[in-house]
Order: sequence, then C-alpha cells, then structure tokens
Amino acid sequence: MSIQISTELGTIEVEEQVVATLAGAVAMECYGLIGMSSRRTMKDGIADILRRENLSRGVEVRKQDGMVLIDLYIIVSYGTKISEVAHIVQERVKYALDQQLGLAVDRVNIYVQGVREVGT
Repeated sequence: MSIQISTELGTIEVEEQVVATLAGAVAMECYGLIGMSSRRTMKDGIADILRRENLSRGVEVRKQDGMVLIDLYIIVSYGTKISEVAHIVQERVKYALDQQLGLAVDRVNIYVQGVREVGT
C-alpha cells in the first residue's frame, strides 16, 4: 500500500516503507534517543535495539479515515526526561515528512519500549 500526495501537476505515490525509513532516520537524530525497537519483538520484557539499516521495522505507517498516522517504537537514554524526548521526536518527524515529502501527518504516536544507559 502506498500514500498518495496530490499536486497541481498530478499524483505522487510514496510507498509506506519510504515514509517509515525517513521517519526512523529523523527520529534517530533526536537527542535522548538511544535507538528504535521492533514493534513486534520483545524478549523477556527487554526490547532489542535495531541497527541503522532496520530502522523502518520500528516504525508503522497507517492511513486511517483519510488521516496519516505514524507509530514509532523507541528506546530512550537513561536520565533524560521521557516526555520531552517523545515530544521532540513527534515534532521533528512531523516537520521532516511535511518538508521533505509534502506529506501532512495527522498523528505521530510514540511507544517507549525501554530506557537504557548510553553504551549498553
């Protein structure tokens, strides 16, 4: 499934995988974020950190009732204010997708899968 963006010149179709990869890359640039976590796997209550090439596995892009929704599964740094990190990630992802793709994102939902010290 792809997301369609209408312009005065025609329609642009962007695959959800592209949106997910871009959202994951932008999120990783945010202070306080250790990494992305897979939305499906947790072993013994501990989330695994995804490598850079698998960032899109920690992002889910949905289109629901004409709205674009993005779910990000993240691991934050110990000692940071979780709500602030989540808020910054939400704003940066929404802004980047609007600026780079012209995609109006209605919601960016953050799911904190874990808290870790830097380097562990």
